[in-house]
Amino acid sequence: MTPTTGPQVGRNERCPCGSGRKYKQCCLGKDEEKARKARAKEAEKAAKEAEKAREAAEKSGEKEEASPAAEAPVQPRGYKPQTHQPWKKSATNTHAFQRMTTPRKVGGS
Repeated sequence: MTPTTGPQVGRNERCPCGSGRKYKQCCLGKDEEKARKARAKEAEKAAKEAEKAREAAEKSGEKEEASPAAEAPVQPRGYKPQTHQPWKKSATNTHAFQRMTTPRKVGGS
């Protein structure tokens, strides 16, 4: 049981509201919307508290220290290996011995 959403219900289990429908077809969307609003409210509250703390530090003349998250560089995504997909039109050299397909001849004799 989580504090904000109540008992955990599987998507394919019957809805706890008593409608007899599956949870994903009945109340899942409403519950997700409530959780989304609660997260947004908490984030807004945390941002206001951080702003107040920063203003208090400026008034007292203390030097502001940057958070470790702000200093950390953005990590690039990992390497994604290319897979052999001969069914794609963009795949070249899909035949044995590096043969390239030639275009069809169009036109006259």
